[in-house]
Amino acid sequence: MTFDLTPDQRELQQAARKFARAELPGLARRLEREDAPVPADVLRRYGGLGFLGINLPEEYGGLGLGHLTALAVLEEFAQISVAVAFPVFEALTGPVRTIERFGSAELKAQIIPQVVRGEKIVAVAMSEPGAGTALTDLATTARADGDHFVLNGTKRWSSGAGHSDYYITYCRFDGIEGAKGIGAVVVPKDADGVGFGKREELMGFRGIPSADIVLEDVRVPKGNLIIGAGGFGKLMSAFGLERCGNATMGLGVAAAALEEALAYTQEREAFGKPIVDFQAVQLKLAEMAMKVEAARMLIWRAAAHADAQPYGLPTQYESSLAKCFSNEMVREVTSLGVQVMGGYGYSKEYAMEQRLRDGFAWGIAGGSIDVQKTNIAASLVGRRFDQRR
Repeated sequence: MTFDLTPDQRELQQAARKFARAELPGLARRLEREDAPVPADVLRRYGGLGFLGINLPEEYGGLGLGHLTALAVLEEFAQISVAVAFPVFEALTGPVRTIERFGSAELKAQIIPQVVRGEKIVAVAMSEPGAGTALTDLATTARADGDHFVLNGTKRWSSGAGHSDYYITYCRFDGIEGAKGIGAVVVPKDADGVGFGKREELMGFRGIPSADIVLEDVRVPKGNLIIGAGGFGKLMSAFGLERCGNATMGLGVAAAALEEALAYTQEREAFGKPIVDFQAVQLKLAEMAMKVEAARMLIWRAAAHADAQPYGLPTQYESSLAKCFSNEMVREVTSLGVQVMGGYGYSKEYAMEQRLRDGFAWGIAGGSIDVQKTNIAASLVGRRFDQRR
């Protein structure tokens, strides 16, 4: 594979960069200050410019392009902030992809065009108070009742909870134990019986709502089924692309930290010269650049190989490598960024300290760093490890 973008991919990336850098920095600071999500009018603007449908099918209003193009665009938004990038992440690499790959034609036609236009947001409701990494322990139930499913349970750590319009809800069908009983349905925000807990206050991720979701006898039509009992493996396969999106969000944060550190160290003077002239600073900048470039190559490789894989999604091995490396990389790079900027890096007047806080979260969200390492080891030896024994 080539390690460069085609002219068409580069053109779209540059369009995203121009838009993001011209129009989003002020919004990003406001979302951070107010802990508010991207406003509806800005989301529709994203949609109107095509940024929410890059790798979604043309028949649903998308551009029908590849995952690599989508990730290149996502990075440009993430370089501004994770809050302004989050709707792009969700549309191009997140739960919408589960509907696109496994939902019925009717469900796709109902939801995907709304997402592409920036009119609706889809979130995922997976984790529970007693089921995070051990997702097969989930207790949310789905009981068939005529033409509907009736859902009961509580979801936790759902990014977008209370703000998003649809929730891909993982649940256990008909009391079947273990992974064999797990599937997913789409639950609309306004369905009777859907409630939301207190807004979480997190170290970072300001502007990305997170809260518990409480489901009490929530009735959803059977047409909202994405995958029923026995489809847990398919649901997990969709996370190959989500892992690449997660890695790209961290990459964008780290790339922006490197850019700011480069500018600062060439302007800031000490002992009569720019601090970039000191070897200790040069070494830190070089370390930052090496890590950023390596992360980008791992992500792009996973995306470029996806078309040849089942469902057109990145493999567990390559996506876990990319996510794990990026998750560790962004913590290291933003920490170095704070260090080279000194007191200014630690000040809320500058974006570096926010990048440090936002960057840390990607190694928790979407499967922790340690989970990715067990995925990598499992791929290397060709079998899953039983964590219960």
